[in-house]
Amino acid sequence: MSEKKQIRIGLIGTGLMGRIHTNGYKRLGDFFPEYAYRPVLQVACSRREEKSRAFAEQWGYASYETDWKKVIERDDVDAVDICTPNDTHAEIAIAAAKAGKMILCEKPLARTLEEAEEMVKVIEGAGVRNTVWYNYRRVPAVTLAKQLVDSGKLGKIFHYRANFLQDWTISPDLPQGGDALWRLDADAAGSGVTGDLLAHCIDTAMWLNGGIKDVSAMTETFIKERVHQSSGEKKKVGIDDACTFHCHFDNGSLGLFEATRYARGHKALYTFEINGEHASIRWDLHDLNRLEYFDHRDESIVRGWRSIHVTDGDQPYMDRWWIPGTSIGYEHSFIHQVADFFKSLEGDDPCAPTFKDAYETQKVCQAVLDSAASRSWKDTGVDW
Repeated sequence: MSEKKQIRIGLIGTGLMGRIHTNGYKRLGDFFPEYAYRPVLQVACSRREEKSRAFAEQWGYASYETDWKKVIERDDVDAVDICTPNDTHAEIAIAAAKAGKMILCEKPLARTLEEAEEMVKVIEGAGVRNTVWYNYRRVPAVTLAKQLVDSGKLGKIFHYRANFLQDWTISPDLPQGGDALWRLDADAAGSGVTGDLLAHCIDTAMWLNGGIKDVSAMTETFIKERVHQSSGEKKKVGIDDACTFHCHFDNGSLGLFEATRYARGHKALYTFEINGEHASIRWDLHDLNRLEYFDHRDESIVRGWRSIHVTDGDQPYMDRWWIPGTSIGYEHSFIHQVADFFKSLEGDDPCAPTFKDAYETQKVCQAVLDSAASRSWKDTGVDW
């Protein structure tokens, strides 16, 4: 058996996403053993030494750092994985690209369109391999939805609708800022649900249904002030707590999107539905192994929604896992993205979504925010 080519990983950020990505690296060799490249957990980086050292020891990294710049300077790091808050994505990615490192970056790509544009410019100029962790593409049922759309089974598409609902920020006593709550701080996050939740919906939508041409949006910040953890003082909340927008796709279909952190009873309800000339499909993260399918061409006496349990070996990714009828989970979508990235290293094709793809999603996010602020339709400028 030929010796595997090692890709030494420098992980920057040891929170939730750092754990999830690391799990993906650790499982690659077990379930995709024939791939020519394999990840090596070289260094984990967090700002606090105690946290960084503990993470490295628990997850099996060979070393740790407390300064991300040192990770990039190291000769024994081939790929940098950015799992930090949004306000550091651009600086780290640009530095890593200039150092010739491969880059895997958490979503959204950046806080602003300007940051994202500069990132793409530098990364493409450096010619380094890159991908952005829009993991829902790699849920087998969602990948199957892509295959069904591309096959033409749905016919001409008329409608695309999606929502992403949570309820974790309703309390006015919840502070903003800091390690745990940076998503409520506009300086760190850039935006609220638009960049955090709708970015996922938008990426999936354009992957399935093509580019979004223009948008009309409204946003709301329900709690106007929160205590900031860095100062202990009340500060204006600059992020959007909720957002709804409708849009035109390039293919002529209409889109309707909603995201909020104020939907009591919903922890992570992410759904989408596509209605076509002949058939419709819908998917729900809470039942992620199923894809619902309706085909009007069925005989009328048996026509109705069918539930496809996406667990058979001939369905996307499932030949790698268990026996038909048994399920996989959220974490597997990240394992699949690790696998697709490492497989892409064997050829010339990039691992989508690339920074350029994520930049197009950023364009839609920015148009949504601009539309809400101006109360008018906004073109996205998307080139999909």
